[in-house]
Amino acid sequence: MRSRLLQSDDKLSCIDLGAGSLMQKSRSRSVKQLVATAAKPPKYAQLLFRLVNHFKPHEVLELGTSLGISTAYLASANSQIKVVTIEGCKEIAEKAKEGFAILKLKNIEQHVGNFDDLLPSIVSKKDKIDFVFFDGNHRKEPTLNYFKQCLSHAHEGSVFIFDDIYWSAEMKEAWEEIKMNEKVTVTLDLFYFGIVFFRKEQVKQHFIIKF
Repeated sequence: MRSRLLQSDDKLSCIDLGAGSLMQKSRSRSVKQLVATAAKPPKYAQLLFRLVNHFKPHEVLELGTSLGISTAYLASANSQIKVVTIEGCKEIAEKAKEGFAILKLKNIEQHVGNFDDLLPSIVSKKDKIDFVFFDGNHRKEPTLNYFKQCLSHAHEGSVFIFDDIYWSAEMKEAWEEIKMNEKVTVTLDLFYFGIVFFRKEQVKQHFIIKF
């Protein structure tokens, strides 16, 4: 999927409802540009696969589908689980949907629209949230808002993953606040990703790991 998209010169009109891109400021971008600047590097996408495979959540929530590469890794880890993914830009979501069809991934539920509008409704229908990948709005207040909404349905076995925790000063501040939250017990700082656990039997600890 990654190789195919890197060859695509198709132009997409990108409506970015978050902090935007540090690399591309034009609203019209080619698919290959988006993959080169926004897609998760293979080793991090593979880590997402392994985390789902290891923790075996009943359902995965992803905020920020983009072209669907990370979504495909999440969904491929276990065909028996559902991956609920939200993307703000319709054209990008449609391109991701094409990729899911080519890969024959049938356990993905796509939503298109603003996280602020869609997330409350999605979260309210869940008794619990097992696994969340936050990869959409790279601003402090929205990130903390989405975190708190999902936190209300977190349990001891939940795993939250935050992308680009050092992307900006705002994201650094958001990550520090998340670490200090009273319900958070253990965090792993991989520089690119921040991983959060809620295991009550563990003392509060924060680890920095070279990955």
